[in-house]
Amino acid sequence: MHEAIRRFGPRRALRAADVLGDEGGQGPISVDGILQFLLCVYHSPMRAGTPTTLGLCRTIRRPTPESAPTDARQAASIQLLARAAEMMKRGFQNGIVLDALGNVAETCSSNIFLAKNGIVATPIPNGTFLAGITRNRTVKLLRNAGITVEERTVTPAELDDVDELFTTGNAGKVQPVSRYESHDLQPARSPARPTSSTWRIRARSG
Repeated sequence: MHEAIRRFGPRRALRAADVLGDEGGQGPISVDGILQFLLCVYHSPMRAGTPTTLGLCRTIRRPTPESAPTDARQAASIQLLARAAEMMKRGFQNGIVLDALGNVAETCSSNIFLAKNGIVATPIPNGTFLAGITRNRTVKLLRNAGITVEERTVTPAELDDVDELFTTGNAGKVQPVSRYESHDLQPARSPARPTSSTWRIRARSG
C-alpha cells in the first residue's frame, strides 16, 4: 500500500478499497477455485456535496443475520454492486435497498437519512445492514446541533413524502439527494432546515 500511495505523489486525496469481482463485475474472481483479493488505491477527491439520485431496488432485499453475513460492507458488496448497475440503467446513481421485512435498510453503498418537518430519521440498526462510522457521526453531530434525530423503522412509503433525503458514507461523506424515483428534491439552504447542518458536518467530518 505504501508503494501505491507514493506513486500518486504528495497531497492527493486517495482511497483504499478491497475489490472482489470478475472482469464483467458480476462475481468474485476465481482462479482454479481460489478466491483472489485485490487492494485498490485510487484518486478520490471529496465530492463537495454533489447531489445524487436514488431509485428503489425492486429485485433485491438485505438478508437477516441468520441467513448471511450482514455486519460488513464487503460481505454484501458483490450483490449490491450488481443492483447499483441496475439502478444506473434506470437512470439513477444509486438505489434504496429494503430489508427482509420490506422496510428501508440502506442504499447500495451508503446509509440513508430523511428529513420531514424539521425532524431527521434514519433506519434503526436491526442487523440487516452496516451502520457506518460516518452515519453514526452524522447522528451525533445533528443532535449536538439541536436537531431531533430518530433511529427507527422507515417504510418505503415515507420516502415519497419527505422534505429532504441525504446519504452518508466513507467516500461521499454527506451527500444530498436531488431526486428519488419521480420526486424532485431541493437540498435546504436555510439554517432552519435540517440539511443545512449537513454542510457543517462535511467540514467537521472530512
